[in-house]
Amino acid sequence: MELNKIIKPENLVYKRTPLMTDANLSYCPGCGHGTVHRLIMEVVEEMGIQEDTIAIAPVGCSVLAYDFMDVDCAQAAHGRAPAVATGIKRLWPDKFVFTYQGDGDLAAIGTAETIHACNRGENITIFFVNNGIYGMTGGQMAPTTLEGMKSSTSPYGRNNETMGPPYKITELIAQLQGTYYVTRQAVHKPGPVRKAKKAIRKALEVQRDKKGISFIEFVSNCNSGWKMTPNDSNIWMEENMFPFYPMGDIKVDGELVKSP
Repeated sequence: MELNKIIKPENLVYKRTPLMTDANLSYCPGCGHGTVHRLIMEVVEEMGIQEDTIAIAPVGCSVLAYDFMDVDCAQAAHGRAPAVATGIKRLWPDKFVFTYQGDGDLAAIGTAETIHACNRGENITIFFVNNGIYGMTGGQMAPTTLEGMKSSTSPYGRNNETMGPPYKITELIAQLQGTYYVTRQAVHKPGPVRKAKKAIRKALEVQRDKKGISFIEFVSNCNSGWKMTPNDSNIWMEENMFPFYPMGDIKVDGELVKSP
């Protein structure tokens, strides 16, 4: 019997969003980027805003986003996505503009652009994938690398005394008056995926309603950079990343809901 005669529309529990292109994902197996991509595009499809959405991707693993998301995209220099997004949004205030950035890009090279765009309360959305390392550019230590965590530039583990401690840029962002919605999510299991999608929807609705900037951090793994299997990296993430970068909303409707 043909497969299409067995699977009827009313029996489908999942359908791939057409807003993901047919290009094969080039991310490492087990990486969270692909899941975050899919969730964003599912929300864009459900809100019916494909023609009005513009994505900004800088340098790093996030630069590949324009290959996979079927929306208008622009590329920014390393760390400069919030500045580019600011310009585009001010030119086309009715468009949905979001940046898609990694931690080396957003929390290190682009710290100034990130802080000032958030402080101004630009009516954009920032999606931030934190895997605690520079992924594409060689596995170097990032501002988000945990104490004792090994990287290509901290082969014996991060030493807070000589390298400085990691910092929680999402909590820092939440303190700024310009931010309206700030949250931290994950995408490694079905439950967190559902919560992450709800957060994405809320962030884009905040932008639709012209209430200001939303900032969503996704704590993810980098099994290649961490030198682990995908499963082991998810376990390590739960045991080490989540205690330092706890899940949940930090600021909702312009009010802090969680102490930093």
